[in-house]
Amino acid sequence: MDVTIRKPTERECEECGRREVWNDTTGTWRVAVGDDRRVGEVYCIHEWDINGTFVPVESDGDGVDA
Repeated sequence: MDVTIRKPTERECEECGRREVWNDTTGTWRVAVGDDRRVGEVYCIHEWDINGTFVPVESDGDGVDA
């Protein structure tokens, strides 16, 4: 069974709506361009939805749990 671990390429703060995208060139998160709420709130601690719908593990689907 082949298993691939993926990383997220975008994220949004659940509190203030700040959106960021991953920049492979710099290896950092950057504010999403063109979003009206892109910077969020200055004093927000940013609660990223890291346990939400994104699934980091992909398998070849042979029925074995990774």
